[in-house]
Amino acid sequence: MSSYLMPAEGAAQDRVWMAYPSAGYSLGGTAAEQHEARSTWAAVAHAIAEFEPVTLLVDPGELSAAKRYVSQDIEIVEAPLNDAWMRDIGPTFVHAADGSVAAVDWVFNGWGGQDWARWDRDAKVGALIAEIAGVPLVSSPLVNEGGGIQVDGRGTVLVTDTVQLDPGRNPGLSRSDVEAELARTIGAAEVVWLPRGLTRDSERFGTRGHVDIVAAFTAPGRLLLHTQTADQHPDTLVCKQLRELLADSFEIVEMPAPDVLTDDEGYVDYSYINHLVVNGAVIACSFGDRRDADAAAILAEQYPGRTIVSVDARPLFARGGGIHCITQQQPSAAEAAR
Repeated sequence: MSSYLMPAEGAAQDRVWMAYPSAGYSLGGTAAEQHEARSTWAAVAHAIAEFEPVTLLVDPGELSAAKRYVSQDIEIVEAPLNDAWMRDIGPTFVHAADGSVAAVDWVFNGWGGQDWARWDRDAKVGALIAEIAGVPLVSSPLVNEGGGIQVDGRGTVLVTDTVQLDPGRNPGLSRSDVEAELARTIGAAEVVWLPRGLTRDSERFGTRGHVDIVAAFTAPGRLLLHTQTADQHPDTLVCKQLRELLADSFEIVEMPAPDVLTDDEGYVDYSYINHLVVNGAVIACSFGDRRDADAAAILAEQYPGRTIVSVDARPLFARGGGIHCITQQQPSAAEAAR
């Protein structure tokens, strides 16, 4: 039995970690793109800070910009960065057997060594955050990202074949190899394998199939599932296949996709699944879409007693992710993890 267990995302938290966009793909090349990125990351940080502390890692080159855009309520820590997807570059926090908190440091290699990615600095962020947080580091040889796993807090984890078994990430590893490492590091007793993620996420600038825009546990045994139904959208078939795969094992709550289907690059992967649960609230994605209100109502029903705060996530999805992707929660120590 593992001595570690990753708690449910709705468990009590001490803080949320974020990283601020630095020069490159996410920040953008024009003044307008840079303003949009800085403003959107700041808006998410400010929404979270209404409910719990936020620590923001900022590359030295972006320090002055961050101080202009970000409230003094946000703790800023200077650190070298390549990009700003904290869910993936940061550690995954777990409970040890005594309830204390530790940080799992996965190997990060730019989502499978993608030619547009740089990760020499981001690969060091997991260990850095563990040091700053003052928690033990659990080193893992598995190439993995926080966006590639979803847990129920009781040992069930969702993953995808296209991420954990990606030849660019873990060449030669079998499902059983991955399952053994997930059992050791996050207490996975049951690993549920999905064949893939959404279509846009499988294209050149995607993660190759992160599960955190597809499904989320809202309680043990209950899954919120992204549901695209437009006949022309390729994710309609993907969602149908995933529902058929999961329906026998879980209670499925369908989360309708936004009505908008395309942007300048093709079919979008806009998803309300990519939300962040914090103390007393849910920070939700909005898309300027009539479905935004429906999504907020579903989230309110699934997370009773929490305030739903929506932030326009279109600038995030245009850069390859959402609110969950740019955040990483640090759970509070518990009396006993198991």
